[in-house]
Amino acid sequence: MTVLNQRVPFVIESSGRGDREMDIFSRLLKDRIVFLTGGIDDEHANLIIAQMLFLSNEDPKADVHLYINSPGGSVSAGLAIYDTMQYLRCDVATYCIGMAASMGAVIFCGGTKGKRYVLPNSRVLLHQPLLGGIMEGSATDLAIESEEIIRLRKLLYDILSIRSGQPYDKVQKDCDRNKWLSAREAIEYGLGDSILERMPKTG
Repeated sequence: MTVLNQRVPFVIESSGRGDREMDIFSRLLKDRIVFLTGGIDDEHANLIIAQMLFLSNEDPKADVHLYINSPGGSVSAGLAIYDTMQYLRCDVATYCIGMAASMGAVIFCGGTKGKRYVLPNSRVLLHQPLLGGIMEGSATDLAIESEEIIRLRKLLYDILSIRSGQPYDKVQKDCDRNKWLSAREAIEYGLGDSILERMPKTG
């Protein structure tokens, strides 16, 4: 199950061996559907990664379907998900449902090219990586942290540039301020491949 701290409905699945109760997200996992919802942190990322690894090992020729509705979150946790998507032997189809913001946008565009879908009324947000908390410490430590922030920002812009096909300088300029993209604009930018109005067949 990938949705945290929520009341999750259960479903009954019938088979020749009788009825079995399972939560809805476990049932969808059987169809190779994984959900990334809410803020991205280490715990959430670990659950997503574990499910994707399981599905890739189970059938490396079948797609994983990653549905994203996220305001973003931890850069390191988001990059762990992104890197795992590139590492898997199977393709990862991504679906923006509602919103893919900040690190959510990076993960969304990291899906297999040709299989990055945006639902009609969804949005994508690009912006600079945000720094949480207050930086404290010696001048040397603050300088090190500042250099790391700049390095991470360049890394994220590189990913967005490569995955969208946009020049690095354009991505950098667009991320200077919040840049909201509609479904159509996200496709035109190159972050996604098509607007999806009907659910495709899984597998």
